[in-house]
Amino acid sequence: MLNGTTSCVEAVEFFLQQAEASKRLNAFVEVFAEEALQKARALDEKRAAGHPIGKLHGVVIGIKDVLCYKGHKVTAASHILRGFTATYNATAIQRLLNEEAIIIGSCNCDEFAMGSSNENSFYGNTLNAADETRVPGGSSGGSAVAVQAGLCMVSLGSDTGGSVRQPADFCGIVGLKPGYGRISRHGLIAYGSSFDQVGIFARNVPDVALLLEVMAGADEFDSTVSPAPVPAYSAGLQEKAGPLRIGYFEDALQHPGLDPEMGAVITAYIKGLSAQGHNVQPIDFGLIDYIVPTYYILSTAEASSNLSRFDGVKYGYRDTQPGLELTDFYKQTRSAGFGREVKRRILLGTFVLSAGYFDAYFTQAQRVRQQLFDKTQLIFNDFDIILLPTVPAPAFRIGEKTDDPIAMYLADIYTVYANLTGIPAISIPLFTHSSGMPFGLQAMSNQLSELYLLRFAHQLATE
Repeated sequence: MLNGTTSCVEAVEFFLQQAEASKRLNAFVEVFAEEALQKARALDEKRAAGHPIGKLHGVVIGIKDVLCYKGHKVTAASHILRGFTATYNATAIQRLLNEEAIIIGSCNCDEFAMGSSNENSFYGNTLNAADETRVPGGSSGGSAVAVQAGLCMVSLGSDTGGSVRQPADFCGIVGLKPGYGRISRHGLIAYGSSFDQVGIFARNVPDVALLLEVMAGADEFDSTVSPAPVPAYSAGLQEKAGPLRIGYFEDALQHPGLDPEMGAVITAYIKGLSAQGHNVQPIDFGLIDYIVPTYYILSTAEASSNLSRFDGVKYGYRDTQPGLELTDFYKQTRSAGFGREVKRRILLGTFVLSAGYFDAYFTQAQRVRQQLFDKTQLIFNDFDIILLPTVPAPAFRIGEKTDDPIAMYLADIYTVYANLTGIPAISIPLFTHSSGMPFGLQAMSNQLSELYLLRFAHQLATE
């Protein structure tokens, strides 16, 4: 657009055609076709008049259906919020719009971001464009497929326990979860408030860096956002990452749940980084099997609290049977409004918060979380980067794990660690499995060290 070879209108028209041709993938809940074209025309006129332009001038973006975009429906892919219209912009969305991005549509996801396969959406499954019989991952599956299938340039998701990195891995694209508090959560429908973070999908690391640069930073509407200055991530990518002190969890790579082919490939790749001048060493972590249970105890407890606001009284779906007492009204509304997986997690969270079990489960899980955090800080005294697989196996087939929630939860074994400890993590698409499906490598750095992480990921992705 800047060199005059195309226009914002032509770019939007192209992506709208792609979205229409790929409707079967079910990546979008809603496409804002006419509005996107109007915005594109206005941007073309502004550029033609010689006015200064924004950092994201004409960049076509999809957003997960958990981010508030004023005047547009936001439903968290749930029946209980069907038809609800946002009354304000999420801070992340507002900052994209301030830099002249064009939001093309709202992307499908697991209901209330609860799921690892995008099979829990009120709007139906999203299909993996690489193999339509397989899941795209979740919960941000629609956002991942929108980038994977070329339906937009970049997209936003949310990551509570791997919901950006896992679908990025399954779809063969880049997925970043910034450190907790790097991007404001204002306007993001909450799942687990101490875990949630807005994440970014793109085909390359420079695009991720630019979006992070635009969205990150202090926000008066979110007290958990870091007030630390936001580095110039885009410019910082030009510097070489290294030599770095790189650690990897030996017990993670030897875990029985890891696909043997993936384990062998990732292990060989990590050890090969020594030849590039990096100091690569194994880390005896020892807590790998505590990560998933700790995460699911704490995140479901927070979900139980956060989702209690959806009761049918002020907004969203409500049961209209006449003569219901208030308690029965709540029961009927929430039973019909929430899907099976959301109800399962609410029940689990309510159980671990109950008087008889609070200390045995919730308090104990908080202690383990603190141990994980403390151990992580000690690790970063000696290392710059931690490497792990992103997922234990390539994208599985639709319906394969639907009736086995434990197997589905255990698939998060490598991603929830970064959310428990609040550190940034990125999935980099590097490999192809013998099944034909892509898989990647996950890299993590210490809090507020996204620049090192992006630099390192860019170097790996472009070699």
